[in-house]
Amino acid sequence: MQLDDLYRRVIMDHYKNPRNRGSFEGESVSIDLNNPTCGDKIQLQMQVEDGKVKAAKFTGEGCSISLSSASMMTDAVKGKTLAEALDMADSFSSLMKGEPVEFDYEDLEALSGVNKFPARIKCATLAWNALRKGIEQAKQ
Repeated sequence: MQLDDLYRRVIMDHYKNPRNRGSFEGESVSIDLNNPTCGDKIQLQMQVEDGKVKAAKFTGEGCSISLSSASMMTDAVKGKTLAEALDMADSFSSLMKGEPVEFDYEDLEALSGVNKFPARIKCATLAWNALRKGIEQAKQ
């Protein structure tokens, strides 16, 4: 199996079987973002305790890239400090620019091919932009 096929399967698995889809009852940081150019929408919720992302969930609608990225991101940031989560967002931005990046959460590398399709980069980064805003909100 070629790497592109494997990556496509990982992306489709997260799209069809999203991790952390849903919302929290009770207190959480909540961010709503949308991409007006394609119609993707996401609501990210994070439970932050002692400067760490205790848990993250999302709801939304959009393309397979957008929703699989949200699924991967919410899984990847669980248990990370806010600083570590922000570093991951920076690394993801680098990945979208075609720079070589390694993640502890390997599924994220499946999105590395998105940088070949500039119109799709905003789809992949929507959840990560919500994460950045959520971290800002949590720090206040």
